[in-house]
Amino acid sequence: MIFDVDGVIADTEAVNARASIKVFEDLLGVKGVKREDFEAGLGRGAEEYVKAAAGVHGLELTEEQVKKATQLRQEYFLKILSEEPLPPFPGVLELMNEALQREDFRVAIATSSTPKKSRAVLNAAKVPYQKMVYVTGSEITRKKPDPELFLVAASRMGILPKNCVVFEDAPSGVQAAKAAGAKCIAVTNSTNAANLCEADLIYDSLEQIDLMTIIKLIGRNIY
Repeated sequence: MIFDVDGVIADTEAVNARASIKVFEDLLGVKGVKREDFEAGLGRGAEEYVKAAAGVHGLELTEEQVKKATQLRQEYFLKILSEEPLPPFPGVLELMNEALQREDFRVAIATSSTPKKSRAVLNAAKVPYQKMVYVTGSEITRKKPDPELFLVAASRMGILPKNCVVFEDAPSGVQAAKAAGAKCIAVTNSTNAANLCEADLIYDSLEQIDLMTIIKLIGRNIY
C-alpha cells in the first residue's frame, strides 16, 4: 500500500490553497485567487501548483518568482500548521495500522512534497511513518504524472508495482500510479470523481474500504 500525503492523509489541500492565496497577494500583488485555480497543479509539486494559478490569472512567472513563491508558500503552510490542528481523514490511520500489523502487507508514504513539509503533516496527523517506507519529492527527478515516485516506493518495499495499491486524490497522481503498473484507489477529497476516472476504484472516504478491498483489487488469494 502506497499513500500520497496531501489530500489523502489529511486535508492539506485546504491549507495549501490558503497559504498559496496569501503568497499571490503578498508577493505578486494578485487578489481574487481561489482554491480551484490551483487544481491543474494538484499532486505535481509546489512549482506546478503555483504555475497553475498563475496561468489562470494570465501571469507569466520567471523562474526566480516561482522559486520565491514556493519557498514563501512552504513558510506560510508550516505557520498555519503550527497554529491549527490537522486531523487525519477518517479511516486513514485505521487502514494503515491494520496493514502494519500483518506480515503480508507493506506500507509506504510517497509524496511530491519536501521532507520538511510532509513530515510536519505526518506528525500533525499522528501517522507512524517511521514504520514505513518514506519517499519524498526531494529524492526523485521527475514529478507526477511520471511514475518515478511510486516505482521508487515499490522498489524500497521490495514489491512489484503490479502488487501495489496507490491511494491518491489528484488526477496526476492517478496517472502516475497507473503508469507505474500499480492499482489505484482514488478518494474525492480534493476533486470530483469524474477527474479521477482512470483509478481502479473511487471512494468518498477511506472509511469505506478495508484490507479485503485491497486483496481483491490486486487479485491475491489470502488462503
